[in-house]
Amino acid sequence: MGLTLIQRAAGTRPPADPKIALVLAGGAVSGGGFKVGGLTALDRFLVGRKVNDFDLYVGLSAGAFLATSLAGGVTPDEMVEVLNGTSSRMRQLRPLDFYRPNLSELLGRPVRFGARVAAYVPGLMLDLVSAIPDLPRKLGPTARRLWQDPGYTALERFVLELFQKIAPKRQFPKLGSLLPSGLFDNAPLERWLAQNMRRIGAPNDFSELYRATGKKLFLTATQLDSSERVVFGPDASHGLSISQAVQASSAIPGFFRPARLGGVDYVDGGVCQTANIDVAIEQGADLVICYNPFRPFVNEPSASAGGMMGRFLAERGLTTVMNQVFRTLLHTRLKLALQAYLADQHFCGDIVVIEANETDESFFDLKPMDVGRRSDAVRHGFESVYQTLSDHADELAPLLAGYGLEFSRPAPAAAEIGSRAAPAGPRGPRRAGRRQLATTAADLGSPRIV
Repeated sequence: MGLTLIQRAAGTRPPADPKIALVLAGGAVSGGGFKVGGLTALDRFLVGRKVNDFDLYVGLSAGAFLATSLAGGVTPDEMVEVLNGTSSRMRQLRPLDFYRPNLSELLGRPVRFGARVAAYVPGLMLDLVSAIPDLPRKLGPTARRLWQDPGYTALERFVLELFQKIAPKRQFPKLGSLLPSGLFDNAPLERWLAQNMRRIGAPNDFSELYRATGKKLFLTATQLDSSERVVFGPDASHGLSISQAVQASSAIPGFFRPARLGGVDYVDGGVCQTANIDVAIEQGADLVICYNPFRPFVNEPSASAGGMMGRFLAERGLTTVMNQVFRTLLHTRLKLALQAYLADQHFCGDIVVIEANETDESFFDLKPMDVGRRSDAVRHGFESVYQTLSDHADELAPLLAGYGLEFSRPAPAAAEIGSRAAPAGPRGPRRAGRRQLATTAADLGSPRIV
């Protein structure tokens, strides 16, 4: 489990210069750490051409940070060092970078609400006083009908008309305006990324990064007011720097305030899509490697089993229920997108989707925004993906070989996070003929989950 293959390249001539894309979905803090560990594991299996040597990088939310780092030349091993605070080039991510309170709204909104309420009461009294002199003239006919023919219907009509005449014309300030648009502000994350890009000499501009590295970077966000997906890239930066586009892409609704950049409010790119495989394919990718850390947890309640595994998820409380629902929504959307490519007669490439194991309770129990356990997420992501890749190395190796990627089980010394042992096998890229898969488009009814 944890690996999905969409194989549509059978029977086609391998491209002379295949394009390889890495698509990184969101995942908040724990999912981002899980992806760092998983990318480190994937790098162990690749010989010669590493994850920093792909052609396209597509990211959203936490994946936007990682896609930017990879395109800028930061290796997965150095990402681990950045999270642990041992990198010699980049500053460590600190809790305050994530948890910067949205003070301008947390403090400003109650003050503005109080001012509106204070102005509302005198205005209301003024409206009422000004309406009293005209009440006899306006209510005279209704009052005479009530006097001449008393009854419930006449009384109800009189009361309703009275209320309409004296009801306030001005609206009471909405209580919802007291609530901030987000508890925290992710602007510090943008500053952190911009500073570190300067430190490593990576251009903070999509077009300049492409010219400098030959790698295309695409990031997505959701425009709040139009609810449309926005794709930032070398041909459409929308006037934002890479670090600003990352800020827009990672503005998790409710947790972070919308990122207002260039007069536009942006929220998390995951609001529109779980991943952006379509962006990679539209850019000509022949092989897409997609990494989605969040998938629903398959729980098996049992009256005889003890511990958390033996209980219904609902018994763990609201946060667990919402965690499962959130993961289910994301995973279902990704499955639907994969089904579309499975049925697309025009798509003749291959897609490899790496996810967490569906029975991985340890990762499921990691809180999405728990910065304190980011190292646990990294280690767990490494171990999980390393095991998945090792279990299916015989199947992945010939598939990836068709795209010039040599995939081999690493030496035992490289099976731990933090090690930098080279994988077994010769160095350097290898071009191999594409494997002719027996499965045809007509045989494919659903994505193959292995």
